[in-house]
Amino acid sequence: MQLPVASSASEFASQFTLPDFSKVFSTEVITVAVTIAVVASIETLLNLEATDKLDPLKRYSDPNRELRAQGLGNMLSGLIGGLPVTSVIVRSSANINAGGRTKVATISHGILLLVCAALIPTVLNLIPLSTLAAVLLVTGFKLCKPTIFKQMFAKGKYQWIPFLVTVVVIVMTDLLVGVAIGLGVSVLFLLWGNMKSPYFFRKEKYRTGDMFVLELSQEVSFLNKANILLTLDKMPEKSTVIIDASKTLYIDQDVLDIIREFTQIKAPQKQIKVVLRGFKDAYKINNTDHLFVDGEKEPHVVVAHSQGTHKELLKELSVN
Repeated sequence: MQLPVASSASEFASQFTLPDFSKVFSTEVITVAVTIAVVASIETLLNLEATDKLDPLKRYSDPNRELRAQGLGNMLSGLIGGLPVTSVIVRSSANINAGGRTKVATISHGILLLVCAALIPTVLNLIPLSTLAAVLLVTGFKLCKPTIFKQMFAKGKYQWIPFLVTVVVIVMTDLLVGVAIGLGVSVLFLLWGNMKSPYFFRKEKYRTGDMFVLELSQEVSFLNKANILLTLDKMPEKSTVIIDASKTLYIDQDVLDIIREFTQIKAPQKQIKVVLRGFKDAYKINNTDHLFVDGEKEPHVVVAHSQGTHKELLKELSVN
């Protein structure tokens, strides 16, 4: 690909062309526009996250502001016949390595590109593409060191499998397909992990009987409904069940209905005392049969039997 060489200022100005608005509502144009918008946005967001990690000052960039600026830039670029604008990690990392710390670095970078394209396009065309490719390879290798793969593998399969799938698919196909498939795999692993551990528990022996403490996880979604329902249904008679939501930020309404039904209907039938602890105002569940509440001294523990995840608890309840 060669840069166009203009022999005069007027010829250079003639390279800027207005778009043909007669095709603005055609299916082909809309399809291409949506594709470019998705690819450019994903690439920019990925680059933004990577750049924040490379930033020696450890600053945080607003992704919404970045996308708004990119959208405005792409509209202006399209109005003068330019290519789509997007953020690229190679240029960003080179800028950081060169000592760029403020917006002046980005502005001067853009001005330098404009000046070079306008005044010395012939010189730029003399640069071999293999040289530019070598620069990209070296910069890309610095961003994708073997230590990064080691760190990702050390974080467990829920991190490295989506990461590896994304990398392989991008190399085998293209950026859009790779990111889309990687995002889908990440969502599946996220849902699976969330479904596996809706809570942690501990079982303790008291003078009045067994006590089960169910500590809900940070987010309890509808995927956890079946596990929590099964666990509560298996609670033995005349036991004490403490449902602790102190660390929980979100509880699905279906799960709240299950807890409410257990507290108000099933528990009294089995003479189970229920304690609700740490539920936020938005998730309040009426319960008048509290054994004790926050701030009061809990009963004396005689023997602590076990603790673990909900799967271990279900297995122990089934045995008992």
